[in-house]
Amino acid sequence: MASWDKDPVLRVEHVTMRFGGLTAVKDLSFTAGRGEVTALIGPNGAGKTTVFNCITGFYKPTTGMFALHHRDGAVHLLERMPDFRIARTAKVARTFQNIRLFGGMTVLENLLVAQHTPLMIASGMTVLGILGLSRYRNAEREAVDRARYWLEQTRLLDRADDPAADLPYGDQRRLEIARAMCTGPELLCLDEPAAGLNPRESLELNKLLLGIREREGTSILLIEHDMSVVMEISDHVVVLEYGTKISDGTPAEVKNDPRVIAAYLGVDDEEVEKVEHQLDAMAEDAR
Repeated sequence: MASWDKDPVLRVEHVTMRFGGLTAVKDLSFTAGRGEVTALIGPNGAGKTTVFNCITGFYKPTTGMFALHHRDGAVHLLERMPDFRIARTAKVARTFQNIRLFGGMTVLENLLVAQHTPLMIASGMTVLGILGLSRYRNAEREAVDRARYWLEQTRLLDRADDPAADLPYGDQRRLEIARAMCTGPELLCLDEPAAGLNPRESLELNKLLLGIREREGTSILLIEHDMSVVMEISDHVVVLEYGTKISDGTPAEVKNDPRVIAAYLGVDDEEVEKVEHQLDAMAEDAR
């Protein structure tokens, strides 16, 4: 049994998503392992972002189930929850392909906004905060400490008071991840975090994500086109083509799967066997 099946943080079972006559995702099932990095890959239009939108509550699937398993044993059926409860109660955090920071706020303020809900609860919905009672002051101190911690982890502490919009592109990417981590997620969903990064920035991203997995024990589900990122940090890779799963396994298994190679090369289904034979011949020549 694969590691991701032994202790799953997310189980996706028979999910189909239709938009009118278009089927964007068809009968999709896979698991994401707790404390692992799971990559969802595939050619453009494969349905990857649709799956993310279903997990995070932007869409409700036509059929199927998304079960989020917490460390404490609680199970949340995401398809039955509104998006704000998926974030607050199920503890699923997300970043976007197009960066969505509050550009006019400082870097630090972006991380404090991510902790708005616990701060509002601690303030008694503003009353205790206005009175300056200790309960709110303690919560505020904890929020600032958590923000500082993630600024240190993302090497942005010296930019804490700068407007987020003034950061270079790569720093904005890391800030968005830091903001998501300030919510204390069980599952961190990253939509193309390496998009637009140069090789040095991609390497820094790899280190950051591996650190999040190892130090925090946070499970990560990512969509990514940069195969150097996918193959370097992923424990488990799921491949989609036209909304259907065509491969599911370790990075090495997926990398050598003829169906995956054919999909990325744009080869027709009937030519997959030819690609497989070519791979076998190449392997034989290498020996």
